[in-house]
Amino acid sequence: MAMNSMLLAQLMKDMQDPEMMREAQQMMQDPSFQAHMKKTMQSNGFQEAMEQTQESMKDPEKVKEMEEQAQKSIEEGNKQLEELEKQKEKLAAKEKKGDTEDSAEDEKPSAADTSTKEEEEVEEVPDITSINLN
Repeated sequence: MAMNSMLLAQLMKDMQDPEMMREAQQMMQDPSFQAHMKKTMQSNGFQEAMEQTQESMKDPEKVKEMEEQAQKSIEEGNKQLEELEKQKEKLAAKEKKGDTEDSAEDEKPSAADTSTKEEEEVEEVPDITSINLN
């Protein structure tokens, strides 16, 4: 859920950016995008997801639960984005100093540490190319 939380937080930030929203509007006006969205919306998976969402929205308790879950995910994602930004700043500062080779090895986690984290993230992020929109 970590990656999804970060993506959700980034989406919420992007929606506050007027330039980003103008670009999104232009993209949505593109005929090829509209055709793709039409195919997506007609798919059985999309239709089922919409029905489930509509059903959930009828129950005030479920709505409250979903809102709380979304808010928690956004807060978690914001923390992750802040941490990522700090790491980027550290790396940029080290690159300016010219000592990236020495310090990069110091901060690398062991292979054992990264493999479980990578496996967890891989399970959470769907392979976009394998999604069938037909």
